[in-house]
Amino acid sequence: MGALQPIQLQVLAALLFALGLATVMARRNLFFVLMGVELMLNAANLSFLSWSRTMPGNVGLEGQLAPIFAIAVAAAEACVGLAMLLSVFRSRESLDTDAFDRMKE
Repeated sequence: MGALQPIQLQVLAALLFALGLATVMARRNLFFVLMGVELMLNAANLSFLSWSRTMPGNVGLEGQLAPIFAIAVAAAEACVGLAMLLSVFRSRESLDTDAFDRMKE
């Protein structure tokens, strides 16, 4: 079996992004919402990497550097998001997004 073509990787990235978007829109649990956002970020990284394979020479290197920064931002976002999630859970004892329509104490 040969290597995947860039269009196949783009279709996979689009499917992953759609799955992440559906997760964010349909779920009420904050943990699953954060997982959906992470899935969308990884789909964007896959898209960058698949198009970087089509560029000649060192131009493709720029397409590979962008996901490295995106992965670093996603890691920081995951840390902050999970810290916020734990803080909200400790104060409200629920992860249901409908319970957070007002963030008053």
